[in-house]
Amino acid sequence: MDAARLIARAVIGGLFAGHGTQKLFGWFGGPGLDGTSQMMDKLQLRPGRRNAVAAAAAETAGGTLLALGALTPLAGSLITGTMITAIRKVHARNGPWNTNGGYEYNLALIAATAALVECGPGSPSVDRAVGLERRGSRCALASLAVGAAGSALAIEAGKQAEPETPAEQPTGCFSRNGQLPEPEPVRTAA
Repeated sequence: MDAARLIARAVIGGLFAGHGTQKLFGWFGGPGLDGTSQMMDKLQLRPGRRNAVAAAAAETAGGTLLALGALTPLAGSLITGTMITAIRKVHARNGPWNTNGGYEYNLALIAATAALVECGPGSPSVDRAVGLERRGSRCALASLAVGAAGSALAIEAGKQAEPETPAEQPTGCFSRNGQLPEPEPVRTAA
């Protein structure tokens, strides 16, 4: 049994899965999809809802896969992609230190995840149990590169898209939320 790797996978993966479900479902005091969508739109990751779902799903799936030791290089890519995006869109301007809102924590998570990909998930893990364990420097570098590419694509696509329109704005007979718009005031001749 590889106790240290199991602990690292359980802690990092479990926290990532929890962080993703905060965004996805509003669990653990999180904002849910509506709040995350608004945040994404403000960060110019548009359309906000699509990016909220993508980030939440990547964090939830990546964390769960890492904790289980399943498809570990893919888990590393998903986690790396979300952390690079967080660094670029939120933390980089604040410098490295977390006390100033910087990126030190995100960078530490990327490094720890890359180390787990390089070493492999160990035992017990799904990858080892089914004979799919992939590890080594090439796997770690590929995982980092795929995560970085995913982040770059999300940021570039967000720059190209228009902001989402408010849900209350009428479109034809119904508003976007399916409700009838407020009636126009009736004007009478005086």
